[in-house]
Amino acid sequence: MLLMISGLSGAGKSTALHALEDLGFFCTDNLPAAMLSDWAGQALKQHQHAAVCVDIRSSESPKTLYHALEKARAENEWQLLFIDANDEVLLRRFSTLRRKHPFSSDEELSKTIDAERKALGQLREQSNLVLNSSNLNPYELADLVESFWKNFCELENSPHDMVCSIISFSYQRGLPPAADMVMDMRFLPNPHYIPELAPLTGQDKPIQDFFTSLPDVRETEKRLQEWISFIWPHLQRERKRYFTLAIGCSGGRHRSVYMAEQLAQWIRNQGIAAPVLKHRELTRIVGDSI
Repeated sequence: MLLMISGLSGAGKSTALHALEDLGFFCTDNLPAAMLSDWAGQALKQHQHAAVCVDIRSSESPKTLYHALEKARAENEWQLLFIDANDEVLLRRFSTLRRKHPFSSDEELSKTIDAERKALGQLREQSNLVLNSSNLNPYELADLVESFWKNFCELENSPHDMVCSIISFSYQRGLPPAADMVMDMRFLPNPHYIPELAPLTGQDKPIQDFFTSLPDVRETEKRLQEWISFIWPHLQRERKRYFTLAIGCSGGRHRSVYMAEQLAQWIRNQGIAAPVLKHRELTRIVGDSI
């Protein structure tokens, strides 16, 4: 597999590349675009999976960059991952790091970021997946990149033509950027206020027993199952390759975790997909900005 990583300067491309290197990819950063074809040929001879970071630094102009990318993608099959971030986040990151923008000109930083965004617009549109790192620390971005790779493996080795990811999360920490659809479980009873249940999570049997005893929870599960059954063929008709469902509650430990577990198991049992399940707040690591 050949994977090309691109995106805006300061968005986290190097973080994504390091995550792939940890997964066993042969990785190269800031490769001149003119060398892409030769690099791909050599990489595939020696490695099963290879990733390269290509961005505005890789060529003397956007036009020559796109020409080189077009040639490389005509010769080999590439997956393209684009790392994006909001302008205000990029401004803050460059101000904090006090680094010169690679696309730098004599203009102010905000105009430089806008110019780079426009130059890479076509590449973003062609990408298999776009990840926005605005609300992520490096560990969370690396985790998303790893999930992307696992999803791709599921897609390659599965009879299903679409990969489903289910993420539980806390609204206190914001929506998962990768979510296609979001379900709010905050209307359900909260075990947090029951002393013996508060320290547990939706993966623990006492919490599961608590929820299965409640008619409203059972009805919610039924409605979600019906909803998935209804939308799945429509998503397939749109030729969607990745679908991420985020299920949230206040703390991201009880209601959302339980419902994500139940829904993932039901999807698996129905043969709809082989969902990738992640509980964001149960594995959260606090880190520095990208």
